[in-house]
Amino acid sequence: MAQDLTEKELLKMELDQLKKEVKNERQMISKTGKELKEYIESMAAEDPLLKGVPEDKNPFKEKGGCIIS
Repeated sequence: MAQDLTEKELLKMELDQLKKEVKNERQMISKTGKELKEYIESMAAEDPLLKGVPEDKNPFKEKGGCIIS
């Protein structure tokens, strides 16, 4: 798609995107980093990647094995 656009159209698209981005409220990483860490730690007990999925509730559990005879 981008190959079909002229340089002027590409620059206009980039300018429009930058106008959207400048409206975003920025926050200090020292604040958001702490909040993110607290959120991750509070949700760790419910994270199936950390605690695992019980075998009886695992939808991806193999139903049977492969037998080659």
